[in-house]
Amino acid sequence: MATTPAYERAKLQKRLRRQVGQAIADYAMIEAGDRVMVCLSGGKDSYTLLDILRQLQATAPIDFELVAVNLDQKQPNFPEHVLPTYLEGLGIEYHIIEQDTYSVVKALTPEGKTYCPVCSRMRRGALYNFARRIGATKVALGHHLDDIVETLFLNLFHGATLKAMPPKLLSDDGDHILIRPLAYCREKDIARWAEVQAFPIIPCDLCGSQDGLERQVIKRMLAEWERAHPARIEKIAGALRRVVPSHLMDRELFDFAGLDAERAARPEALRIPVKEA
Repeated sequence: MATTPAYERAKLQKRLRRQVGQAIADYAMIEAGDRVMVCLSGGKDSYTLLDILRQLQATAPIDFELVAVNLDQKQPNFPEHVLPTYLEGLGIEYHIIEQDTYSVVKALTPEGKTYCPVCSRMRRGALYNFARRIGATKVALGHHLDDIVETLFLNLFHGATLKAMPPKLLSDDGDHILIRPLAYCREKDIARWAEVQAFPIIPCDLCGSQDGLERQVIKRMLAEWERAHPARIEKIAGALRRVVPSHLMDRELFDFAGLDAERAARPEALRIPVKEA
């Protein structure tokens, strides 16, 4: 992809910028004066997130700060020099948090189970605490459209809940606003952009080395669907933005019991007449 023609590169860049900008606008993700902590893992998604946000920052009609933060979880053979070298080259504020969550995750995860649940909780706690320390008003995560759709099916199949990843979320402790500016971006475009930009990718040797992850099963299922029905993933993501509570079954979300009273209160003139056969 390093030989991608200039016009294709420009087209891809324009698409990613448009999608990120639209997501930010649609969900009011970034406001004037915000100090946005961009969580940088060393993967293609977070590199792209930081890159596109920096591009938008340069032309945005409002002023906001970007602070790159990486959590060094002390995984074996982690190349500690890669991110500092890259970030110093950009000339932006950055911080490396050193916390040995790797050993704890390995110790707490039962044999045969995935590391992700424990790892994500510990990583989230460390990042939230640091966001508080540096006065970040928003915490930006690198989840994209494919992640959101995959999470929908993970929760549906394994959690019996109809939920995904929202583009904007108040953390459980009520202290942090989480944003996902890549919510409209496809993973394939992000992967292409990461190759074009030659980001110094750091693989995850913790969860990435495990076989049989449920998310990978879902990913393969969706890939098969998309091969048979192009644009299916975009349609599923679109459905998450067009929810009809009255056509689901959640009694807390919709007042089914009140329908009789609503019908009785409706003026006769507004009722649709029934044609006789």
